[in-house]
Amino acid sequence: MGMSEFYGAADEGEAIATIHRALELGITLFDTSDIYGPFTNERLVGRALAGRRDEAVIATKFGIARGPNGERLGIRGDAEYVHQACDASLERLGVDDIDLYYQHRVDPQTPIEETVGALKELVEAGKVRHIGLSEAAPETIRRAHAVHPITALQTELSLWSRDAENEVVPTIRELGIGFVAYSPLGRGFLSGWIRSQDDLEEGDFRKHHPRFQGENFERNLELVAEVEAIAAEKGVSGGRLALAWVLSRGDDVVPIPGTTRRSHHEENVAALDVELTEDDLDRLEAAFPKGATAGDRYADMSSVNR
Repeated sequence: MGMSEFYGAADEGEAIATIHRALELGITLFDTSDIYGPFTNERLVGRALAGRRDEAVIATKFGIARGPNGERLGIRGDAEYVHQACDASLERLGVDDIDLYYQHRVDPQTPIEETVGALKELVEAGKVRHIGLSEAAPETIRRAHAVHPITALQTELSLWSRDAENEVVPTIRELGIGFVAYSPLGRGFLSGWIRSQDDLEEGDFRKHHPRFQGENFERNLELVAEVEAIAAEKGVSGGRLALAWVLSRGDDVVPIPGTTRRSHHEENVAALDVELTEDDLDRLEAAFPKGATAGDRYADMSSVNR
């Protein structure tokens, strides 16, 4: 996402080099969406993976409709739109099929059965291999899974966003669905480099994010400092420790940290080498308990967890 929009200026050359470096390091899952850019990120991923399709698992999303100038057109999950969006994503990615195709947000005006029915048709047509949902509520997940097996549920999960642990994670484990954790570094906050609003570029959406504002920002800095203190004792960065915590949630939890630079990506991958003891986990729980983060995950939560 950040390679094309939302986090300030991007460098396409470095972005493609970062994707290539990911392949070298054994990373296989690449997650994009038609709205990133909008539409440009899928093309970037397609260019970066050209000739290396068999090395990658490509995931993309539909459902948050945008116009060519970036205008927001609402959320759609009707069958006609699902088919149109898939064909457009296939063209932009330059591939014959999509490994994992998510509904980016649930459309409150369209029964989930219609949306997943259309996705099932895409699977049967060979255009999609597996289907997923993003930010869906437990009952919606159950209804969707009854129409066609859901492979993955993507929702925010990190030390500072643990809502999914309450009901969503138990539901998908009951159904045998994998969990893809987006923003596992708390939109970069847990990496430790954000110390003030001035650290964010113009055009960075986090300047207007509830958790990056005023008293919320100061409270969250205190929480990050607690994580960094524990990390320092282990001789690792706070970001590595935060990612290791997400990895510790279970083998069915796959974090997808976003980055635009090779150096940051290499730092993220190093989290795989961090071993957390029960004492480490207990200390992190005490330092950063569920619900401790100040501010909402989104300014408008109305399109989340339907």
